[in-house]
Amino acid sequence: MQKATLCSLLLFLAMKKILICCMALGLFSQCKSEVQKTATKPNVVLLVGDDQGYPYFGFMGADFVQTPHMDRLADQSFVFTQGYVPQNHCRPSLATLITGQTPTVYEPAVEQLIQDRGIDTPKDKQEFRFQAMQYFNSLPKVLADAGYVSFQGGKWWEFHYKNGGFTHGMTEGWTPEDRKNGSKWFKQFMGGQGLELARATMEPVYDFIDEHEKEPFFIWYAPELPHYPFDAPDRYYNMYKNTDFSESAKRYYANCTWFDEGVGELKAYLGEKQLLDNTIFIYVNDNGWEQGPYQEFRNDSLRWHNGGDKGKLSVYDQSFRTPILFSWPKHIKPGSSEALVHSADIPSTILDLVGLEQPQSFEGQTLRPIWENPSVTIGRSKIIGKATQMRDEADMMGKKIEAYWVRDQDWFFRWNLTLDEKALFDMKNDPNNDYDLVQKYPERVEEYIETIENWKKNPTLVD
Repeated sequence: MQKATLCSLLLFLAMKKILICCMALGLFSQCKSEVQKTATKPNVVLLVGDDQGYPYFGFMGADFVQTPHMDRLADQSFVFTQGYVPQNHCRPSLATLITGQTPTVYEPAVEQLIQDRGIDTPKDKQEFRFQAMQYFNSLPKVLADAGYVSFQGGKWWEFHYKNGGFTHGMTEGWTPEDRKNGSKWFKQFMGGQGLELARATMEPVYDFIDEHEKEPFFIWYAPELPHYPFDAPDRYYNMYKNTDFSESAKRYYANCTWFDEGVGELKAYLGEKQLLDNTIFIYVNDNGWEQGPYQEFRNDSLRWHNGGDKGKLSVYDQSFRTPILFSWPKHIKPGSSEALVHSADIPSTILDLVGLEQPQSFEGQTLRPIWENPSVTIGRSKIIGKATQMRDEADMMGKKIEAYWVRDQDWFFRWNLTLDEKALFDMKNDPNNDYDLVQKYPERVEEYIETIENWKKNPTLVD
């Protein structure tokens, strides 16, 4: 009897040991599976051109500008040739890429927060606006919930990189002493140390990649290029020195090539780390620019700093248009589309590609269906925007205005209430917006005005 009991006990203990081992093995396998699952999530690199006009790339037809790395990326990408940003200057356009909200939604929400908190002095309101993004959902925050780390480098107007939800970054705000020095403070406002990315160093982004190459990461690569000052090193300027281009064109194109080489260096570094195959690259401009090969702006400070009449801080198609590229080897088949798409669609598409649901606050829609079936004409029927600033001789940052614009497949319409001015351009025959047809098509103009008036009641993106 005792022998039988002892045998039963030994058998029980053996079975218990086996069960514990199996459970442990199963738990290990599950953990290993989770690690593998995290490791296979794609990295995301968002490339943002600063004052990069949409025509001035080789892949957009400009054989007079040398952009070999961007051209190669375009060959590997699905290219949306008719993308649009919401504003004609950078800060609101950049905020859209992070929050997924257009300025007509985001900015009133900030003002509502100010009102809800009882902030009543102009100084305190301004200080709150500098920090406001931390109270909104953001692309880096959503990605962080899925195990992503993130890096901010380059232009950044939101005081500190953490306000956007980044885990790492270069921009860390300013001090009260900086505020006393207008020019120094304004550089801090634009991005501070972040502005050194590509112009002076690539080490911060390389260090981030080295530290986190085993984790999925998101990189905000937004160097202040080809933005003024047009001071590209001689090796870029000399590519254009002996051409018959205007001097302002030579200087601007040299900065375009400078940006291009930074993209090439970043891709090469990721290649050395064997990370390219699992990295999604996206490209977008922050706003438009005009600089034809023979336009000379160096003696005109307003245009020298903002592009020609149709560039930054103006209200033409070129002020808002950008190519938008998506590249992911073996996942996105290269191609192109003339569908109308919005930069707010970029964060929505990123979340779709990495398998995450977008927050309800995001206004965009995924662009994946377009490249999966590019023969089908899909995209947005029209894009409507509000311009709040335009260039001014008295202020290089521009003056406040109330203006609206509509782009559909055939037309670009603008309505400047501040100047009591309307203009209509035929995008099929006049993409450069040289010939105003507002007098020729009064009924069409009235239709656009009605469209804008209806949109103002609910100023979100139109499908």
